[in-house]
Amino acid sequence: MDGGGVDGYGMEMVRNRKVVLRRYVTAGYPTVDDMEVVSSTVMPRVPLGTMAPAVMVKNIYLSCDPWMRGRMTKHDDATAEIAEDFVLGEAMVNFGVSKVVDSTHPVFAAGDLVWGLCGWEEYSLITQPETLHKINHPDLPLSYYTGVLGVTGLTAYAAFFEVGKPKKGETVFVSAASGAVGQIVGQLAKIAGCYVVGSAGSDEKVTLLKTKFGFHDAFNYKKEGNDLTGALRRCFPDGIDIYFDNVGGATLDAALVNMRRGGRVVVCGMISQYNLQEPEGVHNVIQILSKTIRVEGFAVFNHFGLYPMFEDEMARYLKEGKVTVLQDVVKGIEKASEALIGMFSGRNVGKLLVAVADE
Repeated sequence: MDGGGVDGYGMEMVRNRKVVLRRYVTAGYPTVDDMEVVSSTVMPRVPLGTMAPAVMVKNIYLSCDPWMRGRMTKHDDATAEIAEDFVLGEAMVNFGVSKVVDSTHPVFAAGDLVWGLCGWEEYSLITQPETLHKINHPDLPLSYYTGVLGVTGLTAYAAFFEVGKPKKGETVFVSAASGAVGQIVGQLAKIAGCYVVGSAGSDEKVTLLKTKFGFHDAFNYKKEGNDLTGALRRCFPDGIDIYFDNVGGATLDAALVNMRRGGRVVVCGMISQYNLQEPEGVHNVIQILSKTIRVEGFAVFNHFGLYPMFEDEMARYLKEGKVTVLQDVVKGIEKASEALIGMFSGRNVGKLLVAVADE
């Protein structure tokens, strides 16, 4: 460990680099200059005198997720976002995989491997240990707990089965299908006996959907011009039963036209809208009425009760080879900002994460 002095009890202080937000993003894409890496020192244990049970962790992997964009903007209405805005000058927060180095909480002990909310930093003091989950399948790659076995996988699982309510033989369309959530949804749809088609933003990603993830069909939406409606009609001549929406905007508009009567739209994300100064409108909303379509937004925080069941089921799928994973791993906390920015323009292929320490 890199020393930074010794505390009054003889414990060595260690360096703690962290990614902080320098200024709020008002509109458009965030830039690397909106963030910076700052370095300080920390005592790698729960501070003496901490009243409530707490856990000190060393972070191993940090997750990059689209929802972080919303927290980079200052909101006057505290209810406007799922989570609170990032605090300027403090470590940004998201999900990660960590190792417990000290704990005053009865459930966690030094040496435990956990995943949950942590700072975008090398060491985090977790004062709300209820946000942590023990890793119960350490025989699988730890990095999976930033994705397929963590909140990403739970999002795909709960949104598809709890909101989408698939039935065998139904048709499923997944947008941003090569992304962290989309790739899992498509594979779960196949396991459920559905016919699944995905859209992605490059021919490389379309090939991956068909060959690596086993989608029945896929298309490059950038090659369809303004005729996404026609592309979906070509892929679903009899209509769509479930649309798993990660994109919003024009893709949602086109999907509504192609939905079957009684179809379900699972609104999981709207990455096409996050960086727009003026969000795009949706024009085909009358389809919701005429086809009795159910459109429901999804927030994973309402479904953490499913996690124990989900973890065991997904671990089984992974071990049986029924679910395949593609990760895009960036090494070094100093590259975290650039990785996050690149995600909004589709640079990553698969689940994007930052490795900040050796396992």
